[in-house]
Amino acid sequence: MLIPCPVCGPRDSREFTCKGHAVTLARPQADAPPEAWDAYLHLRDNPAGPTRELWHHNAGCTAWLVVERNTVTHAVTGARLAGEVAAR
Repeated sequence: MLIPCPVCGPRDSREFTCKGHAVTLARPQADAPPEAWDAYLHLRDNPAGPTRELWHHNAGCTAWLVVERNTVTHAVTGARLAGEVAAR
């Protein structure tokens, strides 16, 4: 599986580590109630189909990416720097 790193270009997925669903970019504020932190840490969807995942390019540029991937077919349809996605 090739991942289109915005910094390095298309790279083999073995250069990356998947860190889970990109929902982790929507972290609650430090003073959020315990229920918000519980939901953030423990209540996650496990979709079959298109999803956005957080990946780390540990064997290359060390960038954090949000990769758009189909969990059924493993087809990668895009990737962006996580900092650009989080800034939205």
